[in-house]
Amino acid sequence: MRLFHDAACPCCGSEQVAPRGGFGATTGRRGFLAAAVGGAALVTSPVLAQGTATRSLRVRRQVTNEGFDGVYWRNGRYDRDALRQLDIVFRDLSAAEPTPMDPRLFDVMAAVAQAVDSSETWEVVSGYRTPETNAARSRQSRRVSTVSLHMSGMAADCRLPDRSSLEVARRAADLQLGGVGLYRRSGFMHLDCGPVRRW
Repeated sequence: MRLFHDAACPCCGSEQVAPRGGFGATTGRRGFLAAAVGGAALVTSPVLAQGTATRSLRVRRQVTNEGFDGVYWRNGRYDRDALRQLDIVFRDLSAAEPTPMDPRLFDVMAAVAQAVDSSETWEVVSGYRTPETNAARSRQSRRVSTVSLHMSGMAADCRLPDRSSLEVARRAADLQLGGVGLYRRSGFMHLDCGPVRRW
């Protein structure tokens, strides 16, 4: 049995199915972010839970070359300034201003990088998408869903340049922190903090 296949993700792929669990694009997201920034440590990854006083992330947006390299979680809470900087890096480039990302996505990315023992910078292909951007993409490709977790700030398409995407996707799937999709032809993967699934 293959770990990853060409089927689309039920949340970001061609099947038009609403995500199960997690936070939708319009319901509860702002309330969740307020609680998260207030200090709730939401990801219980054994990788991140091993006595780490801080959580850090290195990311670079492919198109703009903007980046973030630093600590986004310390002393049991998310750092608001760091989250604002990450919101800018992960923003929809067609939008006038950034939208708050779900910080659990950064926990997933940090855990995956740690699990594959990489200190390389994540290359971010796509982060947040406005409903308009997502609708335009779904008209161009049937692999893009109208209920994509990108619209909730819960997903990123990304890659670690020092590791094969297959290796990273397999390890990410083993962690069971959210959705993992592998796009072999494009050389990147989809990571999200929604329901655990893989494609």
